[in-house]
Amino acid sequence: MYEPVDALSSPRYSGPRTFGRLPHVETTDGVDVALFGMPWDSGTSYRPGPRFGPEAVRSASALLRPYNPAQDVMVWGALSCVDYGDAPTVPGYIEDTLARIQAYAESIHRGGAIPLGIGGDHSVTLAELRAAAAVHGPLGLVHLDAHHDVWDSYFGRPYNHGTVFKRACEEGLLDPPRCVQAGMRGSLYGPGDYQVSRDLGMTILPWLELRELGPAAYADLVRRRVGSGPAFFTFDVDFVDPAFCPGTGTPEVGGPTSAEAIDYVRALRGLDFRAFDVVEVAPQYDGPGQVTALLASNVAYEMLSLVALARA
Repeated sequence: MYEPVDALSSPRYSGPRTFGRLPHVETTDGVDVALFGMPWDSGTSYRPGPRFGPEAVRSASALLRPYNPAQDVMVWGALSCVDYGDAPTVPGYIEDTLARIQAYAESIHRGGAIPLGIGGDHSVTLAELRAAAAVHGPLGLVHLDAHHDVWDSYFGRPYNHGTVFKRACEEGLLDPPRCVQAGMRGSLYGPGDYQVSRDLGMTILPWLELRELGPAAYADLVRRRVGSGPAFFTFDVDFVDPAFCPGTGTPEVGGPTSAEAIDYVRALRGLDFRAFDVVEVAPQYDGPGQVTALLASNVAYEMLSLVALARA
């Protein structure tokens, strides 16, 4: 059983930075969840910086404790978790980077553990979906984000953090009727932009609709759509209003608070998640106290809590 360092015998500010002070072990033997970083931002379209996201999230995660009272579940101790390290990337070369992240994540899947990736811009999710689908087949999707990321291309090129889910559908990685995108807001290029997701067969809930639903009704809808099959959960920190999460590349005002965002994550009990990620943390734009990195580390912890609940 892999667990964090005991904070009552070793202060939280000591030791090398790993997620939640977990041991850095590159093995899946006896491991339930393997967290790993994806230091990459050459797929971003506006502010770069998420290559430093994994480091920031790891530092912010030092405060995480074993028991989640909101979910009434032990996380550390109930789950054997490791910090698996960072996936290899090739600065400036997105196709090479996606292939290397895919191979890295696929080794975790084939070892029997659940990967939880820390990004990195959202283009990394395509590599993770390729890895998961290679082992588990086409996946359902739970996607919380301010953007739907189903554009056909950026600057005439097919791979970017805004084209992820269009490519994933084209490649057969996703089962579109089992995919729910939620939280989208901000200015668009035209009135038909959200229709692209619907034309692909996915369900899309812009933020104004999601806010009206609330966490419980949203989770009920997700469970109906995604069903009992394998699913992937991706959380872009720009889902949260930049008043609470400024450290990201494409912020959109008018979104949920950090507390509201956590409620939407906690509500997603009872789904068969085979992989997770938290992406788009750009720490150089973060506020005092590293509020974005703190939010991201806690979202990852809530994802772990969902796994612990499913196995309780």
